[in-house]
Amino acid sequence: MNRAYVSGIRFAFVTVVIFTCFAVLLGRLIHLHLVEGEKLARIVEQNRERVLEIKARRGNIVDRRGNLMASTQAVYEIGVDPQSITAEDYARAPEVAALLGLDPEFVWEKFDHKLRTVDTATGPEIRNVRWNELADTVDEPTYEAVKALGIRSVYGNRKFQRVYPAEGLAAHVLGFVNKEETPVSGVERFCDFYLAGQDGWRKSEKDGRRHELIQFSTREVEPRDGLNVELTIDLNIQHYVEQQIAKVVEESTPKGVAVIVSEVATGQILAMANYPTFDPNEFWKSPIENLRNRAVTDIYEPGSTFKVVSAAGALNEDLVTPSTVFDCSVPVVEYKGRKLGLPKDSHPLEELTVSEIVVKSSNRGAALLGLKLEEQRLYDYAHRFGYGQKTGFPLDLEENGILHPVKAWDGLTITRLPMGHAISATPIQVHYAMSAIANGGVLMKPQIVRQIFDNNGTPVMQFSPEAKSRVVSSYTANQLTDMLADVVGEEGTARRAAIENYGVAGKTGTTQKIVNGRYSHRHHVGSFVGFFPKSNPRLVITVVVDEPELKGVGYGGVVAAPVFKNIAEHCIQYLGIPPEPESPLVAIREGAR
Repeated sequence: MNRAYVSGIRFAFVTVVIFTCFAVLLGRLIHLHLVEGEKLARIVEQNRERVLEIKARRGNIVDRRGNLMASTQAVYEIGVDPQSITAEDYARAPEVAALLGLDPEFVWEKFDHKLRTVDTATGPEIRNVRWNELADTVDEPTYEAVKALGIRSVYGNRKFQRVYPAEGLAAHVLGFVNKEETPVSGVERFCDFYLAGQDGWRKSEKDGRRHELIQFSTREVEPRDGLNVELTIDLNIQHYVEQQIAKVVEESTPKGVAVIVSEVATGQILAMANYPTFDPNEFWKSPIENLRNRAVTDIYEPGSTFKVVSAAGALNEDLVTPSTVFDCSVPVVEYKGRKLGLPKDSHPLEELTVSEIVVKSSNRGAALLGLKLEEQRLYDYAHRFGYGQKTGFPLDLEENGILHPVKAWDGLTITRLPMGHAISATPIQVHYAMSAIANGGVLMKPQIVRQIFDNNGTPVMQFSPEAKSRVVSSYTANQLTDMLADVVGEEGTARRAAIENYGVAGKTGTTQKIVNGRYSHRHHVGSFVGFFPKSNPRLVITVVVDEPELKGVGYGGVVAAPVFKNIAEHCIQYLGIPPEPESPLVAIREGAR
């Protein structure tokens, strides 16, 4: 019998299997090349191609003298590819930990974390981990030291980090950029279009190990760095203002403080500071309420600082003169056929001239001036001075304040609004209302940005001072300035704001806060807003102290006026503002000789 004999059935079966395998293989090849060829080619191309984003450097923010307030530095995000770790790499983990200031156990854990579970449409799926972060923000020298260890699986990606060299100085003006590189508030947000720049990109190919093949780079678009922003802020004045706020906090532990310093003629803000504050380098460490700019977001009843509006309106309409006398002893007056109760003063007052009403801060006298103006004109002047509307300050969410239309007034509003009740305002509204008096009756728009310039120092865009409107005549403004100067005199409520050899004009405010629907005798807002020198006003300074904790009432003349004086004296010395020969204090000293 022939041993080479093979069964025909077996031979046929084997032949069919072989041909079937080849047919399936051929069919699969045809399917891959002809049916899905174009799609698979795109997938392969995508796997080989790499589009690398090249981040643009964010522009700098400087003060009016070129001092750096915000900048950008290159840092590295360092991580490890656990799929590429070798036994030798494990042994060097403690060296990596020492350079990065980490626990070796933490580094070993990252080296060893090679798999992760991902939820997909078909259920959980196990995938390889190709990146475990070791450190988020590492400077370049440290990164170079890590690279020098020669661990190929440990590498870094460069990115930019926003830094604020002066830490919390002018934090509410600057704002901050969060960890997602999104500007959140302040100048960072307002000027983001100029600061951000334009990212670039590079397109190249990778090999099977996902290493970039530079020789196959096909196209590269260079990033365009952001432009730089120059503010109106002066860091020297800003620093001193924040020192004074810290002193107020130490002495009276208030709930909040806001201070604004600006130029009269231009409306440019030289300093704006608040308490509580925060460090924009570590913004996440501060409570959310510390991040808001109280000078533009917090509203309060301005109290006696608003009396300049009722006085200015009556003077501007020629209804009164500075010497017009009002009887401030009467508790009730008749107005348009009905009797109205007048507000009380802190101590009884008799007959007062308009000047004395301002100097002595008479509530009853202010109410009588309001009655002279009547409802619509009183409302109109309040609106012209900027109350009930945004000042135009470009940063953050500025509040409108509250100024009800005349049709919404109750029977007491006509006598309470003139003394600064039944109205709410922000510190910046009060500030620029007083600035209009100092500026000869012209209301200016707040300015915080002076110019945008490139890295060569060439201006790209400049911002000029902007006058909004004329509020009162220059004659009326000068009349009111004389009255406000007496407020800082011996008979006024702001004696502690007086500066030797300089005329100061201003107004105090002490407002009872509303607690549980009633005016509280324990919770006050003390404020002072003033300008100097009287003959040629240069600066306006506003100080608002919310709920100072003192033995007595936190009067504006006690808690805010001394802060004004200290800041003003610093500005006089720093800016070289000359004294006034006609200053009352100078005349007193010369007369004594």
